[in-house]
Amino acid sequence: MRIAIVSDTHLPRGARQLPEECVRRIAAADLLLHAGDFSTAEVLRELEAIGPPVMGVHGNVDSAELRRLLPAERVVEADGARIAMLHDAGPRAGRLSRMQTRFGERAQALVFGHSHLPLHEQAEDGFQIFNPGSPTERRRAPRHTMGMARVEGGRLQFELVDL
Repeated sequence: MRIAIVSDTHLPRGARQLPEECVRRIAAADLLLHAGDFSTAEVLRELEAIGPPVMGVHGNVDSAELRRLLPAERVVEADGARIAMLHDAGPRAGRLSRMQTRFGERAQALVFGHSHLPLHEQAEDGFQIFNPGSPTERRRAPRHTMGMARVEGGRLQFELVDL
C-alpha cells in the first residue's frame, strides 16, 4: 500500500496551488493522510477529487466547518499498520518520547504537522514520528516537501519527498 502524506497546505491563498509532483504522487497513492491546516472544506473536497481516500485531522487555522468534519486526532489502519494523526505535536524537546507515551499503545507511528519543518525520528522500539513539512508554504524549511509511506505486511516505511 502506498500512502501520500501532506500537511499545512493553507489553501487557497492567492495563486498558490499544490505542486504538480505532489498531485501526481497523491493520485498514484492508495490513501492520502493530511495532518491539518487545509484551511477550508473546499480544499478537503478538492483533495478527495484527486482520487484516493483522504484521512485527515483539523489544524489550528482550519475553518469551523472543517473542525466539525474532521477530528483533532485519529488512528488510521492501513494494511495492518496503525498510524496516529495529530496536527500539533508540541515542542521539539522530548517530542518523540512524549508522542510514544501518548500513542504507542494504539499505533506504531504518528503523522503530524504544524511546524512546516519535515522530520522523521524513530525510537529504539520502532515507534516513529513523521512530519511531511508543507508542499505549499515552506516557511523556515529549505524547500517544499511532502511524505510518502509504504506499508507491506504491517511494516511501515516513511520517505520525505522534495518538491
